[in-house]
Amino acid sequence: MSGTVKVEDHLARIAEAPRGPKIAAFFDYDGTVITGYSASAFYRKRIREREIGPIELAETLWMNLLGIRTEKEFAEMLDLSLASWRGRTEEEMERLGASLFRDEVASQLHTEVWQIVEAHRAAGHTIVLASSATRYQLAPIGRDLRADHLLYTRLEVVDGKLTGRPEGIPLWGLGKARAVRALAAAHDIDLRASFGYANGDEDVLFLESVGNPTAVSPGRGLRDEAATRGWPVLQCKPRGKGPGLTDVLRTAAFYGGVAAGAGTGLGLGLLNRSKRQAVDLSLALATDMGLALAGVDVKVISGAEHLWSARPCLFLINHQSKMDPFLFAKIVRSGFTGVMKAEAKNVPGFGQLFQFADVAFIDRGNFAQAKDALAGAVTKLKEEGLSIAMSPEGTRSATPALGEFKKGAFHIAMQAGVPIVPVVFRNAGEIQWRGAQTIRPGTVETVVLPPVDTSGWSVKTLNEHVAEVRGMYLDTLARWPGSESSKQEDA
Repeated sequence: MSGTVKVEDHLARIAEAPRGPKIAAFFDYDGTVITGYSASAFYRKRIREREIGPIELAETLWMNLLGIRTEKEFAEMLDLSLASWRGRTEEEMERLGASLFRDEVASQLHTEVWQIVEAHRAAGHTIVLASSATRYQLAPIGRDLRADHLLYTRLEVVDGKLTGRPEGIPLWGLGKARAVRALAAAHDIDLRASFGYANGDEDVLFLESVGNPTAVSPGRGLRDEAATRGWPVLQCKPRGKGPGLTDVLRTAAFYGGVAAGAGTGLGLGLLNRSKRQAVDLSLALATDMGLALAGVDVKVISGAEHLWSARPCLFLINHQSKMDPFLFAKIVRSGFTGVMKAEAKNVPGFGQLFQFADVAFIDRGNFAQAKDALAGAVTKLKEEGLSIAMSPEGTRSATPALGEFKKGAFHIAMQAGVPIVPVVFRNAGEIQWRGAQTIRPGTVETVVLPPVDTSGWSVKTLNEHVAEVRGMYLDTLARWPGSESSKQEDA
């Protein structure tokens, strides 16, 4: 396979490949897994906090403008970068790397590559991230991708503090290729059957190391090299860039549509002197009008019957976007309310709508208040017959990775004696990524799983039930209906 390939075709190729951990998928990080460079977030932080002088900034910009072409130039760039880290502890750098990844770098993730990683995992392949970056840049994405191995440029540490110097050979160019071969030898990996992904011409030796190389959003040098060698090229949509005019206009239309729909629904419901009708109509019309104007659709591809078969119930949704309440309302339509973090009450317009809809707001820093709010949710389920929607993760993920589940929602279902209905969103983050203020058009796919009976649950066995339900989400996301992994399972 050569030339530009679609991600769907590449996923099919992975599904047809031999299975098992002796085959590895090696991924470069900067420019391959993400758009741009993770180091940029560290530089921006230093500039914001005035830790970088004008001369150092000019040198850095100049080297980036010219590009890094040799190992010597990379070493010079690395020395310039590491000088500011001298004297810092590893714990400091780990915290900094995690926070910068969550708040900035994660929004640059290539979701096409995320799908490819998941396809390799479904095939039982060994997942390896190989980068010239440091552990502080690579570890956060490695955790979310559940990588089996991380290969990175090691830094010298003396008495628990960084010296500002690399330890050993940086993993750039030949250094990275050698590290890949060493890992393969140590873990009995068949490089001829393995896969490699990179974006820069400095990684030609790295890609040569495997039998199935792919150039991902390559620069001109690697694109030419790929054409000469017959390597496939996968073009990813750039991430983390500023919004375009169309996105701004769609977002404005969304808010306008939500306001108009909510106002109309409230008016009609109150005219009939029914608060519940007013809530249901306002949510339905606000959601329909807002999402339509934003170009967002929600498609239930499996299990639509479970949205109605077990009410009242506790709906659980995996949380990836600020749009999740509207995406959920689009498919559930009526007869429900929700539990949200207290901050949502203060969102202009939406906060008032959520309060009118009797949403229970939880202050996670106030245990007594949170307990009262959860007790109110139980009352709504038991006495009012309303269903409740909650996110067991509590906060939305920085990537499509499923977060850990908290127990609050499971306690509510158990105390109210109602079933849990898991609602699984696949790509809600594509509509509005973490930290984004604008909405992008697209279709969000949804699977609704069968109701989970909670009548036999107890506090002693709750941890097992939480793990079981979370496992349902992981299995569904890994074997999404219609995906290559799902087709292979069916076969």
